[in-house]
Amino acid sequence: MKKFIAILLVLAIALSFAACANTGDSSSADNSVTIEEPDGTLGTELLIDFKQRVVANPEISAQELAEAILTNEAILFASGAMPMEPGYLSGFDAEITGFEECVMFAPMIGTIPFVGYIFTLADGADVAAFETTLSDNANPRWNICTEAEQTVISSIGNTVFFVMCPEALEE
Repeated sequence: MKKFIAILLVLAIALSFAACANTGDSSSADNSVTIEEPDGTLGTELLIDFKQRVVANPEISAQELAEAILTNEAILFASGAMPMEPGYLSGFDAEITGFEECVMFAPMIGTIPFVGYIFTLADGADVAAFETTLSDNANPRWNICTEAEQTVISSIGNTVFFVMCPEALEE
């Protein structure tokens, strides 16, 4: 029952969002993955978590990955993850399409300037072009009265990580 209510709250938040830096470090052709050095920012910490989890389990689903990232100790808010369909996604000024699977992860409270996505693209898809689409259409002020300080976009293979967030969360 709690999960159902959490999903409903995330859906309500996603629908209530009003449209009122890219760190694109993709995997190289040799399939090696560069793990960033921690810089104390929330976005980089979550990116490192994403990369470590994908490297450890390349078959992880977008839903499992989003839920796992939400267990990161840097996430200091009640949160939820839910699958999304192509179209207008929270945090973007244009429709986002071209993915096979998308899971949004976000706080239950809509005033926190945080939204994240895990996208799975088809084999052979142009990941760099998809990342550019995300970067070009991201709107850090998508959320009423707040603005994300950091936008992080990266990928491993055909799995794309996107987050807009504050540089840090206050306890």
